[in-house]
Amino acid sequence: MVLIVGSGAAGATAARELAFRGFDVTVIERGPCIEDRDAFRCYDESTGTPDLLSTSCVGGSTLVAAGNAVRVLEDRLKDYGIDISRDLDALEGELGVSELPETHIGRGTRLIMDAAESMGIRVRRMPKFIRPSECKPCGKCSFGCPRSAKWSAREFIVEAVEHGAELVTGTEVTGIIVEDGAVRGVTTSGGSFYDERVILAAGAIETPRLLMGAGIGAGKTFFMDTFITVGGLLDDVGFCDELQMAALIEMEDFILSPHFSTLLFPGEMKRSVLGLMVKIADEASGRVEPDRVVKHHTEADVKHLSEGAALAGSVLVAAGVRPDTLRSTHPRGAHPGGTAPIGRVVDENLETSLQGLFVADASVLPEAPGAPPILTIMALARRLARHISSD
Repeated sequence: MVLIVGSGAAGATAARELAFRGFDVTVIERGPCIEDRDAFRCYDESTGTPDLLSTSCVGGSTLVAAGNAVRVLEDRLKDYGIDISRDLDALEGELGVSELPETHIGRGTRLIMDAAESMGIRVRRMPKFIRPSECKPCGKCSFGCPRSAKWSAREFIVEAVEHGAELVTGTEVTGIIVEDGAVRGVTTSGGSFYDERVILAAGAIETPRLLMGAGIGAGKTFFMDTFITVGGLLDDVGFCDELQMAALIEMEDFILSPHFSTLLFPGEMKRSVLGLMVKIADEASGRVEPDRVVKHHTEADVKHLSEGAALAGSVLVAAGVRPDTLRSTHPRGAHPGGTAPIGRVVDENLETSLQGLFVADASVLPEAPGAPPILTIMALARRLARHISSD
């Protein structure tokens, strides 16, 4: 049997792959099992310092992600003896990862793309794991897809259960059971579960806390792919109802992607807002403690955000936004990670110093990806399942 803590991109992928291989799998999830369209009800409360976006439900944050499927850190991981190229290829094929057709590129996104190209900036459509035939652009990706047109990890959990896995919801894992230098199970709000193999996939905040409780020095580094949204007004552009992040501009130190944020202007003006997300691969200059998360932005982080904001403003003005209306949101974190990095807390097989205790989520990433890491996290979890199967 294998115990898996968390049912997001990593946990769901590992659960499905192991169930397919005939393993007895138990997935423990602290949130409820809900329909995709209700995911907005499961956002975790943010303390504001730092402002991190996450959800607690079966499928985790994949239910409120924008469906982006970018290959990140593929070459960097090879430096650690980890080759996930075959796994990425397999996932892209299975999930139908592709750039969406012109029918799914809204007016505001097209204005941004044309403006960037007129400035000599290379722009491409964002690869997505969204089924175009089922998707009717509505701007609700980050609330939970009302048509389930976007892949989410909940789909993998359903498949895992169909192949014999057990799903335990509404149950929080509170500790790791350790005996003689090896894992023996976990303690939870609903009692103890025992097994000699445990995969932590509770996210880059809760996973290091569980590791710390087991005596492992995790949480000493932390990144979050810091982002802001720069936006302004263009009369009745209707950008708020478009498929978000449908285009991608990749610069050396940041990316830009069309993004609507309710934080920019009051609700009655939302149909006239046009925005661009600026996202950086921030330095791992933070840490996770038992009762708080600490994050400091470095001089390089601030520089890259400022350069990205300046370029975003220029593109938006070229797209027709009134210059005097430009403004920015405060910095937020999109992809927490790096709290149990490969080469320091886990080895190339994602195993900790405790025999049988593995980590599969974004905690293991050795550096910030600066772009959506879901596909890479899934590939790592797929590789881990294969390792456990062959052990």
